Amino acid sequence: MEQAVAQPLSERIQKLAESATIAMAQKAREFKAKGFDVISLSLGEPDFKTPQHIQNAAKAAIDEGKYFGYSPVPGYLDLRQAIADKLQRDNSLTYTPNQIVVSTGAKQSIANVFMCLLNPGDEVIVYSPYWVSYAEIIKVAEGVPVSIMGSLENNFKASADQLKAAITDRTKAVIFSSPCNPTGAVFTRQEMEAMAEVLRQHPNIYVVADEIYEYINFQDEHVSIAAMPGMYDNTITVNGFSKGFAMTGWRLGYIAAPEWIAKACGKIQGQFTSGTNSIAQRAGIAALTGDMSVTQEMKAAYKRRRDLVLELLKDVPGVQTYVPTGAFYLFPDVSAYFGKSDGETTIENASDFCMYILNQAHVSLVTGEAFGAPNCIRMSFAASDEQLKEAIRRIKEVLSKLN
Repeated sequence: MEQAVAQPLSERIQKLAESATIAMAQKAREFKAKGFDVISLSLGEPDFKTPQHIQNAAKAAIDEGKYFGYSPVPGYLDLRQAIADKLQRDNSLTYTPNQIVVSTGAKQSIANVFMCLLNPGDEVIVYSPYWVSYAEIIKVAEGVPVSIMGSLENNFKASADQLKAAITDRTKAVIFSSPCNPTGAVFTRQEMEAMAEVLRQHPNIYVVADEIYEYINFQDEHVSIAAMPGMYDNTITVNGFSKGFAMTGWRLGYIAAPEWIAKACGKIQGQFTSGTNSIAQRAGIAALTGDMSVTQEMKAAYKRRRDLVLELLKDVPGVQTYVPTGAFYLFPDVSAYFGKSDGETTIENASDFCMYILNQAHVSLVTGEAFGAPNCIRMSFAASDEQLKEAIRRIKEVLSKLN
């Protein structure tokens, strides 16, 4: 009998949690492969196609034949200039191209930043519920994530007082998203100013502001904390093209930061991936400089779908909801179902809830445990009206079997 060969994986990878959103999407694909009609509300992905003028720019770049070689590590100069112009236009922020680094999505941008900023044991305050990868990226960079939790009653927005109480002599950074994944919460100008007031007292703490959902904001304005007095030199703004321009597969994101941070991120990216996809970058220029009406139309559709889902969920007992003011997620509390059973399956937690819904209703959701909120589940409404109506109908039907 052959002896099993040990697989000497590093402690780093063994401690790393798998992305819950990707894991649930994989389970949904497995169910579909078996012939089940699965409605996927798990991935944070627009269901719209990339706008035509952006597609055309990519095609033109291919036909031009100039962009088949390695791209500059921080991105093409004209794309970085277009990003700088966008930040001035939309966010009242003045950056030079040397302060901008283009990466293969906002996720790599965040990883670059924490790999450059953190030393072992440095703490990062994470506004919770948080996007699944924040905590794991911080851990890979040998930092320590410290959560401050918002409540459903306050649309899951942690307060400035909570931020102040969480700061220690080990705090190196703070990270939040607004609009937020997974909750759809948007910080108001007043709330952002209160946050900035706390942070101005700590000039050695850096803010990583994830603004990837900027263009899916149902409030009157989007507020960038970097534009607050005294915050520019301590803020790294992260953004990208995936959500507002329906360009998830193009893998294009960026940071805007003090030049010393941008230079460091370019250095580490030069060793890991070098410059991002050349054709995607040409498409990115068209996205930022072209017609924004399609983006506005997508936002309007998401808002209408939000209202549809909220109305449908009124008829599902035991699901506590609120009104998200951005992004395309709802993050309801489903703890009323914990301990209930259909005679075969008992729901003990949010993960059990999601698996029960997938198994019985063939609708994929994501457990709130992955986002730091174990009583909740994340539901994306980036789906058609018909899919959303059918999904909620199925969910209501199978939940009615639990006692």
